[in-house]
Amino acid sequence: MHEITSLLPAQREQAVRTLTAAFSDDVMWRAILPDDVERQRVMPMMWRGVIAYCQQYGIVSTTPDVRGIAAWTKPGHAHPTLWKQLRAGFLLPRSVMLMSKASRERFIREMKQIDQIHRRVMPKTHWYLWALGVAPDHQGQGIGGDLLMPACAQAQEMGFPCYLETETEDNASFYAKRGFEVVCEEEFSESSFRLWFMVRT
Repeated sequence: MHEITSLLPAQREQAVRTLTAAFSDDVMWRAILPDDVERQRVMPMMWRGVIAYCQQYGIVSTTPDVRGIAAWTKPGHAHPTLWKQLRAGFLLPRSVMLMSKASRERFIREMKQIDQIHRRVMPKTHWYLWALGVAPDHQGQGIGGDLLMPACAQAQEMGFPCYLETETEDNASFYAKRGFEVVCEEEFSESSFRLWFMVRT
């Protein structure tokens, strides 16, 4: 078992680096941001936005050395409003502004479809796992599973389900071993990737 703590403000930039590295070859983000230089420019700002939003409206768990990050929104905050994004520093919209026109159009199209499925398959109030990432050189050590547990336990205690989306069959298997079930599987043909939508009741 790895020690799991709450991310401190002073650790945010290290957390951004960890998530950027963890998702550098992610199939969805490579499809939306196919240019390597653009992806490396956009991703850090996007993860700053995710972390800021989840620290404001959820929890961000990490290890003492910040080699893994789990960013959750608490019940009622899974769908960011403009006001909530402003309160969290408006970093997510700023990351979209860094994208090229073609990438921005792909991002908006795919995120709209993902959000529609999210709302359809999980209409109940829920915890949302926005991101789970482990530094590539620390993967396979059980960090990801340990990072999931605090929020899952809190959700169970409160009586709320947990919800997530994931981009690979291996990831879906990882989550299934930890109590999540696939409720929808969707092909995003225009950008050539597939998502698994999963719920832990």
